[in-house]
Amino acid sequence: MPAAAYPPDEAERQTLLASLRLLDTEAEEVFDRITRLVARLLKVPTALFSLVDAERQWFKSRVGMETLETPREQAFCAHAILQDQPLVVADAATDARFADNPLVTGSPNIRFYAGVPIRSSGGLPIGTLCAIDDHARVLTADELCILIDLADIVQKEVQYRERLAVAGRHLEQSEAVLDASEARFRTIFDLASIGISMLSPHGAWLRVNRALCGIVGYTEEELMRQTFQDITHPDDLDIDLAQLEQLRAGAISQYQLEKRYIRKDGATVWVNLNVSAKRGAGGAIDYLIAVVKDIQAQKEAQAALDALHADLEQRVAARTDELREREAELRSVIENANDAYIGLDANGAVTVWNRAAEETFGYGPLEAAGRQLESLIVPPDLLRAHRGSLLRYLTGSAASKLGKRVELPAMRKDGTLLTVEVRINELEVRGMRMYSAFLHDISERKQAESRREFESRHDMLTGLLNRRALMETLPIAQSRANRGGQSLGLLFIDLDGFKAVNDTHGHEAGDRLLNEIGTRLRGVVRKTDSVFRLAGDEFTVLLEGLHDAGSAHVAAAKIIEAVSRPVAVDGGEARVGASIGLALFAPNGDASPEGLIKEADERMYQAKRAGKGRICPPAP
Repeated sequence: MPAAAYPPDEAERQTLLASLRLLDTEAEEVFDRITRLVARLLKVPTALFSLVDAERQWFKSRVGMETLETPREQAFCAHAILQDQPLVVADAATDARFADNPLVTGSPNIRFYAGVPIRSSGGLPIGTLCAIDDHARVLTADELCILIDLADIVQKEVQYRERLAVAGRHLEQSEAVLDASEARFRTIFDLASIGISMLSPHGAWLRVNRALCGIVGYTEEELMRQTFQDITHPDDLDIDLAQLEQLRAGAISQYQLEKRYIRKDGATVWVNLNVSAKRGAGGAIDYLIAVVKDIQAQKEAQAALDALHADLEQRVAARTDELREREAELRSVIENANDAYIGLDANGAVTVWNRAAEETFGYGPLEAAGRQLESLIVPPDLLRAHRGSLLRYLTGSAASKLGKRVELPAMRKDGTLLTVEVRINELEVRGMRMYSAFLHDISERKQAESRREFESRHDMLTGLLNRRALMETLPIAQSRANRGGQSLGLLFIDLDGFKAVNDTHGHEAGDRLLNEIGTRLRGVVRKTDSVFRLAGDEFTVLLEGLHDAGSAHVAAAKIIEAVSRPVAVDGGEARVGASIGLALFAPNGDASPEGLIKEADERMYQAKRAGKGRICPPAP
C-alpha cells in the first residue's frame, strides 16, 4: 500500500491546522449540515469533513462513520490534499494506490471515494470534504459540481475561522500594548478583511472598521449616526437583543448568530455575527467587540442547493415512475425470454420461474416457487459436489463464479439429463441480496462437440484411433513406462497384397477388408494395448507393460496370423498378409515419440524387403 507523500509545506500546514483549533473539538452544525447534504444529494452512505494531521486523519464532521480517526498512511484524503483538482477513485479495489489498503480490504470496505481539498486563504490544504461508498460507481458531472460547491462552503467557513483567529490574535496583541501603541491597533482594526466594531455595553457604536462599512454600504460617519438596531432586519432583531441581554447579565461569555443587515441602498445582506464582552477588573463590561462576516454568497449558494435538492426530488419521483414502467417491461421480457430465467433469494430459494424454465425443466412456476434450486435441477449424485447448495457452490469459492458462464449437468423433472450453461448475477435491492440466473440448454452443442472430438481422434472407416491420437497417446505411454519400470513396444503394420484386392474387387471391397482387419486387430491384442490406423493400409499397435522383447514378438505373430485369414468379399474371398516392424522403448529411454514411430516404420520396410509376412524386431 503506497502511502501518500508529505506536501513540501507540511510544517507550515501543521502550524496552520493547529492554529484553527478545529482538531479534537466537538461537532458543529455548520459542518454537520454540509456532510448530511453530501450523503443525501450524492446518495452515499458515508460523508466526511476530514482534517489531515501529522500522523492521522481526524473527522471534524462525519456521516456513516463510527470512528473519529484513522492512521494517515491509510487515508485517501492524504492523497487528495496533494492535488489541485478533486480526487475521484471509481473502484479502489482496482486502483494500485489503494487495492491493499486495510480500509478497502476490511471495514468499512471502501470501493468509491471522491474528495475535494479544503484550503486556507493562502492555499494550504488542511483536509477534504469527501464522499465514500462501499460499491464502485462513476460520479456524474452534476454530482461532482455538487460536491465542489459544498466543499466551497466548508472552505469559506474554515477561512473565516482562520481570519477570526488572525484577527483575534491581533486584537489580543493590540490590547496588551494598547497604551503604548494605539496607532498600531488602529491599523490592524482598519485593515482587517472582516467587519469589526467596538460598541458600548448598551450597543452604541464606539468604533467601526472599513470592512464593516463596506458590508452595510455606509461611510464611517454615516454608520456612527446609526445604531445596530437601526440597520438590523426587523425579523432578526429580537433574537439579537435577547442574546445581548444574556451577555450583559453574564449568563454567556459570547454569542454567535446569523442575521440580516439592511444596507444603505435598502438591500439585505446576510452576516455571521460574533459578539464578545471586554470586562474590567470588577467584572463590569467595558465594551463589546463584534466581528461580522459577509455570508451573503454562502446563503445564496445554500438557496441554490435547496432548489437543486427540490429539483432532484422531482426528478427522482419522475425517474421512479419510469422505473415502474421499465419493471413491467422487464417482467414481460423475462417471461418471454428464450433462456430459462430463475430468480433466487439470499438462501437460494426460487422466487421467479419463467416460461422457458418451465419448458426446459418440466416444473411449473407454482411447483418451483420456494424450493431450493439444486433440488429441482441438480442430479442427486452430484449434490455432494455442490456442497449441498448450488448457490453456495457458485458464490462461495475464492474466485467467485458470479457473472461468469458455467457449464453444469442438470436434470429435468422426468429424470432425463441435460447440460446447461449458467450465468448468475448478484443484486441488492432495498438492502436485500438476491440472485438472477439465466440457464441455456447446451445439450445438443455438447453432443456435437463430443462428435467432433471423436472424429478428430478416430478413423471414420474402421473406428480405430488415428494418427493424431497416436501422437497424443505415445508420450503419455512413455511417461507411464518410465514410472512403472516396464517397456513398451510399437508395432508398425503394413498389409501385403492390399492393392491387388482393390484392383480385383474394387475400393468398396477394400474398405470392407480394412474394416475387418481393424476388428481383428482389436480382438487379438490385450485391453491395455491400443490400435491405430495411420492411413491407407498402415496400422500401428501400442503394447504397454512388456517384460521383454519376446512378448512384443508373440503379439506381432498373433497379428500376422489373424490378418492372414481370408476375408469374404463379393461372394468370394480375399487374402492379405502383414509385414511388421517392431520398436521397443525401455524405461527412461531417450527415444522421442517421432523417433520411435520412425524406427518401427523403417523396420517394417526391412520386413517387406526380407520377403513380406515377416516381423523385423529391433537389433539385439
